[in-house]
Amino acid sequence: MSKKKEPVFPEIPAGCQLVDTHCHLDMNAYQSDLAQVLRQAAVRGVGRIITVGIDQASSRRAVALTEKYPGVSATVGIHPHNLGECSEESLAGLAELAKHPKVVAFGEIGMDLHYDYFPADLQRTHFTRQVALAKELALPLVIHDRDAHEQVLAVLREAGPFPAGGVMHCFSGDGALAEAVMELGFYISVPGVVTFAKSAQLQEAVRQTPLNRLLLETDGPYLAPEPRRGRRNEPALMLFTAARVAELKGVTLAELAVATTANAERLFRLAPETLAGSTSEVAG
Repeated sequence: MSKKKEPVFPEIPAGCQLVDTHCHLDMNAYQSDLAQVLRQAAVRGVGRIITVGIDQASSRRAVALTEKYPGVSATVGIHPHNLGECSEESLAGLAELAKHPKVVAFGEIGMDLHYDYFPADLQRTHFTRQVALAKELALPLVIHDRDAHEQVLAVLREAGPFPAGGVMHCFSGDGALAEAVMELGFYISVPGVVTFAKSAQLQEAVRQTPLNRLLLETDGPYLAPEPRRGRRNEPALMLFTAARVAELKGVTLAELAVATTANAERLFRLAPETLAGSTSEVAG
């Protein structure tokens, strides 16, 4: 049996870099080869990564990774799947953790009505509490919204305005939802799903969204883009997502890289250091 050919990566021009604004580097999927994953990201032109907390433990691990690897920043928060640990004590702990200089946002928080882990009313209550805390901390919001568009928008509209801004991570809606999100001052973050053949709604939303409101993400280790769909996702694979978004927007990959990197820097106030800034650390 012949070996399956490896895909040819899109090439980002010299001097350009991408930012993976949403990855879960602390997860077990990366435990055995994280240094190699980061090295590959740097080689392919992904210069900075935001690793995202989903509960207390993962938020602590995310912050620890920022201390080990240049170019990695973190967020802290409690995902709607993990609300069993959402308490005054846990939120106070996250608020303390958020003081770390490389914590750049609060999240991943929001509502998920696709799965029946917690009742919608309880999700809304804890989402509202975390939104309020993020505002107190003057941090951007990283929003999880799965099959809960109207409910999430209702909480955000009631809690606004948001001077620090925010992002709808792994955007899954249509052009109307994108417009509503942008009216809140938020960005639209595009995952590898945009490369899938049956993602016409997301592709049209990307076409309609101004370049200065777009971010890119992997949501790794999940949602690997074509032609790696179904395998572990990692930051280097975001080149395939970026190439598809550039095609949808009618711009070059270099133009998309410049725009989305500027957007990420503006929202998250990212430090200039990159993964390639310390090859000894990345090579591990």
